[in-house]
Amino acid sequence: MLVNVHPENPQERIVKKIADCLKDGGVIIYPTDTVYGLGCDIFQPKAVERICRIKRIDPEKANLSFVCSDLSDLSKYARSITTPQYRFIKQYIPGPFTFILHASKEVPKILKSKRNTIGLRVPDHKITHAIAAALGHPILSSSLPGDMVEEYTNPELIHTKFEKLVDIVVDGGIGGMEYSTVVDMIDEQPKIIRQGMGYVEL
Repeated sequence: MLVNVHPENPQERIVKKIADCLKDGGVIIYPTDTVYGLGCDIFQPKAVERICRIKRIDPEKANLSFVCSDLSDLSKYARSITTPQYRFIKQYIPGPFTFILHASKEVPKILKSKRNTIGLRVPDHKITHAIAAALGHPILSSSLPGDMVEEYTNPELIHTKFEKLVDIVVDGGIGGMEYSTVVDMIDEQPKIIRQGMGYVEL
């Protein structure tokens, strides 16, 4: 199902419908401030497994991240954050960044990497923010499978390709072609492990 959502003024009724789909174990494709991504509820293991099947990856080896509506999720799903780390992250949120942090006990076991870490994002995108806020907790997010980034900017083309694999494709307009910048925050000194759309000063 292709669902149109206004990028500047997301319609509350439609956003609720998308959030309800996620709560029921659905998988969506939705826009962020970087590229369109696959999303599901972090507390729906079967939906997580669906995303991994779509991407043909093992959950433990997947680069899955938590897309949050604001910074409040940081202390809940990440642990051992120092004051300097918090200040560093805060200056880049919301924005096109994924921060790798120690996973807390609140993170479902299936989503913890072998390093017991988690990637956290707060995109600067009104639709993403509205869906995460309506859901009440982070959206599990991953990039679309394959390397055809150009094809993944047009929600109608995305819908044609994935309509049988996902429940909803959220049309928020033409998407971007550049991924988020990934910053490893496990050690005291932040380290860029993937340079993407966002730029940080280390």
